[in-house]
Amino acid sequence: MDNLNYAMIGNCKSAALISDKGSIDWCCLPDFNSSSVFAKILDEKKGGSMEFLVDDSYEISQSYIRTTNIVSTFFKNEDSCFEVVDFMPRYKTNEFGYFTPPEIIRYIKYKWGKPSFKIRYNPKVEYARFKTNTVVDEEYIKCYTTEGDYDSLYLYTDLDKQAIVNEEEITLTKNAFVLVSYDQKLLTQTLDRQYLKLQKTKVYWLEWANKLTSFTKYNSEIVRSALVLKLLSYDKSGAVLAAATTSLPETIGEERNWDYRFCWIRDASMVIKVMSSLGHLNTVKRFMRFIIDIIPDKDEKIQIMYGINREKKLEEEVLDHLSGYQNSYPVRVGNAAYIQKQNDIYGILMDVIYQQFTEFKISLEDSESLWTIVRSIVKTVANNWTKPDKGIWEIRTEDRHFTFSKVLCWVAIDRAIKIAHFIHKDSYMNEWQPLADTIKADIFANAWNEKAGAFTQAYGSEDLDASTLLMHSYGFIDPKDERFVKTVQATERELCFEGLMYRYKNQDDFGLPSSSFTICTFWLINALNATGQRKKAKKLFDQLLSYSNHVGLFSEDIDFKTKRLLGNFPQAYSHLALIETAINFAKGETTEDEQILDAIH
Repeated sequence: MDNLNYAMIGNCKSAALISDKGSIDWCCLPDFNSSSVFAKILDEKKGGSMEFLVDDSYEISQSYIRTTNIVSTFFKNEDSCFEVVDFMPRYKTNEFGYFTPPEIIRYIKYKWGKPSFKIRYNPKVEYARFKTNTVVDEEYIKCYTTEGDYDSLYLYTDLDKQAIVNEEEITLTKNAFVLVSYDQKLLTQTLDRQYLKLQKTKVYWLEWANKLTSFTKYNSEIVRSALVLKLLSYDKSGAVLAAATTSLPETIGEERNWDYRFCWIRDASMVIKVMSSLGHLNTVKRFMRFIIDIIPDKDEKIQIMYGINREKKLEEEVLDHLSGYQNSYPVRVGNAAYIQKQNDIYGILMDVIYQQFTEFKISLEDSESLWTIVRSIVKTVANNWTKPDKGIWEIRTEDRHFTFSKVLCWVAIDRAIKIAHFIHKDSYMNEWQPLADTIKADIFANAWNEKAGAFTQAYGSEDLDASTLLMHSYGFIDPKDERFVKTVQATERELCFEGLMYRYKNQDDFGLPSSSFTICTFWLINALNATGQRKKAKKLFDQLLSYSNHVGLFSEDIDFKTKRLLGNFPQAYSHLALIETAINFAKGETTEDEQILDAIH
């Protein structure tokens, strides 16, 4: 497969990737961060998958059922046709609870003729570390391992179980189902039961999407991206994952392969800003709760990222028995970046707290604990802003004075001052203002490079960096300021290639970056828009949207030449930026329905 042509299904507990040929090539059960049960995406031979094998006469097409996270794959030839509808159940059971079992349902619809196929059911539990055994029971097919940590998987179906295990031809004459479950089911699994789960799940997603704010422009792209973000949110804790995968390389054959099934605080302010603007405040509130719960005591270090169950230790391990995506070794689980020092995190976090104070009703108890955190962060920034760090790109070698980190240190103090004003603590405003002024003056003096004619990646450097394009969006500088306008021009000139952006072009731990980091192109588009180049920005945006995969999903990176998707997938950061950029273009243009509702209210 030359591209990440996958659709994602899920239920806010786990997710699965289904290829455009209908093969489940990635799924971890029972949770996002559990070990994989299907991992063909990381090793064609050993990883394990579940596929419908048809002869060459069949054409296969795939799409999402409109405004849902349910995937439809059609298998059709001249005289036969069947459809596979894939989903993971999610729907309300009562006022508070949701039904989200760790299972995948493949509802097979007979259409016409005599469609025939074989099913390759080849799960490999525990990241395929050990041999997976298979037994056929009267009720189910059980796959399990007896080595390492015991793990098992159950398959329920109304098709011939022995035919599935033996990979024999099956001729479809009526609707059927296959259910893959982490748990043994207590109730008898029938076609009617799966049909009911399908309809309830469909209604859940339709209703969820219907609550989103509508826009006259780019509405379908906004809705699909919001549905992706919802799939990447973890019900249990409120965390939002960076992506559903691990070790999908930024460049084929290189080793920039990381596990992204964690929650980065950096994404936090963007999740809250974007989901608030779409009207989904429950997601925002639950994510805010996650943030508040992980914020440490007064003197404890804030991490850049946490596990989805609030874990603080995310030790990295290499699975050396897997060959990697298209042989791009190594495959990593865990992420050692959690120990890095990144000074931008303080500004990101303070921006989130500022939004919490100003946009949401919060209890006195929460307000007081957040105010303690605000004062603690100010102290930390005062002690750390002059020190070098790893920066937004998590460079694993030398620490440097990165411009973005310095700007975000200013953001931390600026938002703290605004919070103090909001809660009438004026003495703190007066105490903190000189620090904000000092940081700002330091950035203007040291980050601006006359030779480059721009704010550069780090103090004393002539290298340009896409992160400087965010200086205006955090309120550090007016977008019409000559220095910012020149920075946008220079950064586009230096880092933009055929409408796609490099993060930076200087050498890092792994040499020269050779693929475009998707979010950086969105940053350029927003910066061009903010500096008055709306027409050019819109053209770039439309071009970028055309690089999504067949169902509208984006990964972390895009190859400059071939435009194929690379990196972990689907990437929350890319979809957050897509929504924010689309809303910037659609601002002030709501739908007719919304205008009528506003008039009624």
